[in-house]
Amino acid sequence: MDLSELQRAVKEKYYSTDEKSGPLFLLAVLFEEVGELAEAVRKNDAEGIEEELADVLFMILSLANLFGIEPEKRLIEKYIKDDPSERWDLP
Repeated sequence: MDLSELQRAVKEKYYSTDEKSGPLFLLAVLFEEVGELAEAVRKNDAEGIEEELADVLFMILSLANLFGIEPEKRLIEKYIKDDPSERWDLP
């Protein structure tokens, strides 16, 4: 299953709930999941990182569905076809 298929599956199963919850609630849940991911990374907990990455991706797809956005296209344009890494401030 590719990302666009996954997004469609998430929409089919959860869109009505997400629509009732609204964008600010979904954003708050995304922030909570990112915090949990940060904690798993801090602890170097690979299983926890995997779990929280799945939660973060789910929330991103839920938000994308709510706004009618397909992030897969932009991801490909921005990070595969282009290479923004030269503009990153890395040591």
